[in-house]
Amino acid sequence: MATNIPQLSDAERKAALEKAKEARIKRAEVRDQLKTGKLTLKEVIDMKDDPIVGRMKVSTLIETLPGYGKAKSEKIMNELQIAESRRLRGLGERQQAALLERLG
Repeated sequence: MATNIPQLSDAERKAALEKAKEARIKRAEVRDQLKTGKLTLKEVIDMKDDPIVGRMKVSTLIETLPGYGKAKSEKIMNELQIAESRRLRGLGERQQAALLERLG
């Protein structure tokens, strides 16, 4: 099942790279604001409709919280039955509520 990779011109490739860079920067800013307490977990979850923030992995979001690392993040995600690959935008209402109850 091979898919055709589009051949981009140099200008298109440069634009795509710039767009990806801006997305990484915005997600990093959100994580930094969460880590320093400028944003709460609820505020970040409410931003899930933002196309950039919504693509952030839930595990990365949990790991950003002070006192949580990879092991605690995996444990919490297993307890709440959230898939490891789940992104913020893909969280259901019950998963959001459980996550906020557990961490918020």
